[in-house]
Amino acid sequence: MLRDIVLCLFIGYIFGCFQTGYIYGKCHGIDIRQYGSGNAGTTNTLRVLGKKAGYITYLGDALKAIIAILLVEHLVYGQLLVPSLSFQLLLAYTGLGVAFGHNYPFYLKFKGGKGIAVTSGVMLALDLRIGLIGIIGFFIIFFATRYVSVGSLYMSLAFPVSVLIFYPGQWHLFAVSVVFWLMAWMRHRENIKRLLHGNENRFERKKKSEKN
Repeated sequence: MLRDIVLCLFIGYIFGCFQTGYIYGKCHGIDIRQYGSGNAGTTNTLRVLGKKAGYITYLGDALKAIIAILLVEHLVYGQLLVPSLSFQLLLAYTGLGVAFGHNYPFYLKFKGGKGIAVTSGVMLALDLRIGLIGIIGFFIIFFATRYVSVGSLYMSLAFPVSVLIFYPGQWHLFAVSVVFWLMAWMRHRENIKRLLHGNENRFERKKKSEKN
């Protein structure tokens, strides 16, 4: 059992090390980690390099989680399946490996992103219902508050809550989803402090005069 878990984590980690924001920045002559918040994820790339860069970064980071999970599901799954490991659990561990690789890439001195785009990809690949609950809720909260961090914290919490709803009794799977939640909140600890002090960065709506 431990061997199978480690293998899934390893496969995921390798995919997670593909840092979309960092690579996109390098293609444009900058190290994204040297600008803005110093983060290599979607939000900082969006703030520093614009919407196109942000969209590409999000898609790249979400897709690397989905691709890693599909790889395990269709190419490795039959060889890994053991009675004590459920289908969803194998996928969840693979996704967790992607999150670790994204947040702590070895070749960037373990300085990566915060894992929210990856988490959304994992949720979608694991169960479409869980993914939609996370993503739709994220956008509702973001447009209501203009805080990416609040939407991100919601999404990470929605993961374990949704697992409880759709997979009751699968406590091992729930425990893995809780790790996503804890890791996301740990990576957002500075954002949480700013939220509590009322000085968190927000995306303001553009006024009509600014659009014209």
